Amino acid sequence: MKKHLPVILNIVWLLLTGMPDLKAQHIELLQQGKPTSIRGLSVVDDNIAWVSGSRGIIAITKDGGKNWDWQLVKGFEKADFRDIEAFSDKEAIIMSSGTPALILKTIDGGANWQVKYRNADTAYFLDAMDFADSRHGYILGDPIKNEFLILETMDGGDTWYNHDSNPVALFGQAAFAASGTCLRVTPNRDLFVATGGVSAEVVMPKPTDGWRHHRVPIASGQAAKGVFSIAVNKQLVIAVGGDYRHDKRSDSTACYSTNGGASWQLANTFPAGYQSCVEFVSKSTFLSTGTPGSNITTDGGKTWTKIDDSSYNVCRKAKNGTLVLLAGDGGKIGILKL
Repeated sequence: MKKHLPVILNIVWLLLTGMPDLKAQHIELLQQGKPTSIRGLSVVDDNIAWVSGSRGIIAITKDGGKNWDWQLVKGFEKADFRDIEAFSDKEAIIMSSGTPALILKTIDGGANWQVKYRNADTAYFLDAMDFADSRHGYILGDPIKNEFLILETMDGGDTWYNHDSNPVALFGQAAFAASGTCLRVTPNRDLFVATGGVSAEVVMPKPTDGWRHHRVPIASGQAAKGVFSIAVNKQLVIAVGGDYRHDKRSDSTACYSTNGGASWQLANTFPAGYQSCVEFVSKSTFLSTGTPGSNITTDGGKTWTKIDDSSYNVCRKAKNGTLVLLAGDGGKIGILKL
């Protein structure tokens, strides 16, 4: 027995030290059972976060997701608020997809909302919103007259105007208002636009003028296929998507770039099915989510592991902090535990 004792002790040590890793990466359900499909999520810090969804519903937490104050935006009960950008527990901007195209802002925690942009033209369909800082923000919309719509604000969302240059769109190319993350803006105001439909691309402004279109190896060619979300960490860019009509198909659902989006490689192992959102967590770790479940990569997008079977639409990390939340249909909200 004594001669086998060191081996037994080594096995016990490996089991004990390995156990935390087995349970480390998982998602805990915080909230569900509300009559709204949530696609907008903005996490300000480790305490404050906002969500926005269909039927004019928004909510805010001030304790890291434990409790939520649910609100109905009066006068906009039929609006589908597909994206939200929050800066504090008082200030937030919501964007409505559909007709009319709407942008609203609150500076008193949602007690009152002011319309900052309204367009009743049925050609306008807003997909995503992102901000470089508290003043400079952008909104991406589906193509109008063969160009993607880009709106810009330089005063914290009080006024919006057409961007001075818009990317050309192919016939049948569009963006997906699935999680508010088909548009990403870096603190340096670098824009990344993700597209789908007839062509899956990541589009970025050129250093001087115009736009660079980079084809990415994610399934495309049909209206339900393409890049649904991108996440950026310096030169590392992750793109996810697939076919939302066949959400269990896992082939060509994720790819990555190590040179800022100039060239792309397919993942070695894919997320388990269609993914509507991807978010940078830390170092080379990214979280993705979609209707078939949530997945994580710790090697910069090369390999993915499924960590949860529940359906979520969006996942976002705190702008200042480590809190990572997820949200989806039925008012469902979850938290990532590492």
